Amino acid sequence: MAKFLLSLHVLVSVLFIGPVAVAVSMYPRRAAAALAAGPEQVTAAASVRLLNRITRLYAVLGIAVPVLGIGTAQVMGIMGQTWLIVSLVLTALAAGTLLVLVVPAQQAVVDTLDLEDGREIAGVVRGDERERAVRGLKLLPMTAGVFNLLWAVVVVMMVIRPGSTTGA
Repeated sequence: MAKFLLSLHVLVSVLFIGPVAVAVSMYPRRAAAALAAGPEQVTAAASVRLLNRITRLYAVLGIAVPVLGIGTAQVMGIMGQTWLIVSLVLTALAAGTLLVLVVPAQQAVVDTLDLEDGREIAGVVRGDERERAVRGLKLLPMTAGVFNLLWAVVVVMMVIRPGSTTGA
């Protein structure tokens, strides 16, 4: 059972976290092009909307990664190991970075594009939304990098398992 859960955990990690990492990384450049005037603006705006949808969908699906990880750790009897606890904390930090910093900044850009396309968004003022989107866009490459770095550290810890007695 442990091998099955571990295999499922790794598979889900690759399939659900990978797309988020790629979408989050691609987003800032496409968003800058979408907010700028020029020939690329229309296709960049479509890309921005798609990348935002990918980020939100796979963020929800990504919840399966720590759930399967915790289940695997319980079956293996290693829940109290320091490397696992640190990995869980880093996973929570990555999720927090995504939910508190990345997704709202992405959504501000999408809202701005929607307003500029003439769509109505309840309680949103056009000038304020563009300013918020541009401000958030300045920090987005850094927050995307932090998100991806946290996941990279978690992956390394899962492979190396410092202090583990599971035979690594």
